Amino acid sequence: MTKKRQWMLNRPNPSDMPHNRPMASLDPWAPSDPLARALGVLRVDGVFYCRSELTAPWGMSLPPMPGYMWFHVVTAGRTLLQAEFGDDGDWLGPADLALVPHGHGHMLRSDPQAATRPILELDREQVSERYEILRYGGGGASTTLICGAVRLGHPTARRLVQALPAAILVQAGHTAPSDWMFSTLRLIADEAEHPQTGAEAVITRLGDILVIQALRRWLATDPAARTGWLGALQDPQIGAALTLMHRDPARGWTLSELAGEVALSRSAFAARFTELVGEPAMAYLARWRMHLALDELQERRGTVGELAARFGYRSEAAFARAFKRIIGMPPGAVRRSPPIPHPG
Repeated sequence: MTKKRQWMLNRPNPSDMPHNRPMASLDPWAPSDPLARALGVLRVDGVFYCRSELTAPWGMSLPPMPGYMWFHVVTAGRTLLQAEFGDDGDWLGPADLALVPHGHGHMLRSDPQAATRPILELDREQVSERYEILRYGGGGASTTLICGAVRLGHPTARRLVQALPAAILVQAGHTAPSDWMFSTLRLIADEAEHPQTGAEAVITRLGDILVIQALRRWLATDPAARTGWLGALQDPQIGAALTLMHRDPARGWTLSELAGEVALSRSAFAARFTELVGEPAMAYLARWRMHLALDELQERRGTVGELAARFGYRSEAAFARAFKRIIGMPPGAVRRSPPIPHPG
């Protein structure tokens, strides 16, 4: 009997499981590391992909795209990335990858003096709905880039992105061999150039891999990943408390319950949570619930009354007051409006 078959036979009967346990805690594949859980929901739900064949001098500006994360990979030559308008920028060479996580406008150019043009004004060959080829420049030294924009949906993913710097560089000279990156990019290119049934799902999952691998490298090596919300996720006790809130936001958590779950006194837990996360635990929980509710409303996945019950509020009025205080508009107005950006 195989191990997999044996595990299936030994699984507990659902009727024997305690009904007061959150279902997420019963997942045998759930990561135990809170930071791993955050990466685990970093799901891409949209990808745009472009191969750029450039000759110096050249320069292009990429527009702001709120809710998206850009990636840029140099496969030949080099480019100057200016992730924020006005900064000196960073040089990227062959096999270097950069993430621009906040959806801000930024520039790529062959040298600091090269004039830039908006990329949307440049002629591009549309290979498929999500894949384009750009050929542009003055005929000098050549550079080849693979660029993409990925859209992130889950509130945990957005909270993770908020904690990231303006740009993340994964440079070939500072890391292990980058075969994983080029293998992923080759697969993306093949799916984009020769789309088959399920190509969009394959491309978005490959986008997951590319972004998560780059973030893992940054998290493992940059001291900035040990501060703020990211640092709190990696703290054994506060990270565990954040995981409890993320997995079961509807539960009527109190400071005392959370402190007891992570083996701290109420006062020690409250002080440490505020110090690491930057706000009190109950304020964080309320804001987390409202961000989840905002997603549900924008996706039309429930009425206001249903969401109030789902997130642990005893009345629709109490839920509506909390929602308006945190999001800035009534929940009913969200259902009638186009999608709005998530507040910080």
